[in-house]
Amino acid sequence: MSLLETSGLQAFYGDAQALFGIDFGLDAGEVIAIIGANGAGKSTFLKSLTGLVKAPRDAISFNGQPIGGLPPGDIVRRGIALVPEGRRLFPSLTVEENLLMGTNAKRPGPWNLQRLYAMFPILTQKRHEPAPALSGGQQQMVAIGRALMSNPAVLLCDELSLGLAPIVIREIYAALPAITAEGMTVVIVEQDVATAQQVSQRIYCFQEGRVSLHGDSAELTREQISAAYFGL
Repeated sequence: MSLLETSGLQAFYGDAQALFGIDFGLDAGEVIAIIGANGAGKSTFLKSLTGLVKAPRDAISFNGQPIGGLPPGDIVRRGIALVPEGRRLFPSLTVEENLLMGTNAKRPGPWNLQRLYAMFPILTQKRHEPAPALSGGQQQMVAIGRALMSNPAVLLCDELSLGLAPIVIREIYAALPAITAEGMTVVIVEQDVATAQQVSQRIYCFQEGRVSLHGDSAELTREQISAAYFGL
């Protein structure tokens, strides 16, 4: 049984259907990448997993229990945390206060302020500054840190590299081994196919709200990915 699984998952915004029968499985300790063009349904899928978009209860299971449609807070407390697209930090709070918001889940685990500051040393210097004063890359570090402070079993990362300079993207992804070293399970939504293949064991490609391709990252060819990505 997969740690996190969806079966025929559908999602709607009002009358508009965004996901059409997504079957997905994630095993403990895996890093999976989800790729696809803008509007393919990637973010909607993550929002469905975390209760931000309503889903049928039995369409999503975590640790063998149905969680579809549960409130987001309940899902975080069960062990699924989201690094949202656009970071979504609290602008009135300092860096450290934003990080501490993750502790509201009250889950035990290895992640704390000391460990986060060791992984992202620049945040130590910035910890008393308001979040909007940081660069985009530094804000992304805070968003990742806030999610990790909930000590999740599964970390969902939506467009980590969006709008960031290549050197900053490399710095962000350089932290991934430290995050996964103790068996953290990670899902990364990423538009850069090369990066997605490099950091993951498996890839799902979404196209117009459906899974158009799924396979081992190292075995999928550029031709297969291009055809699935663009619907050719």
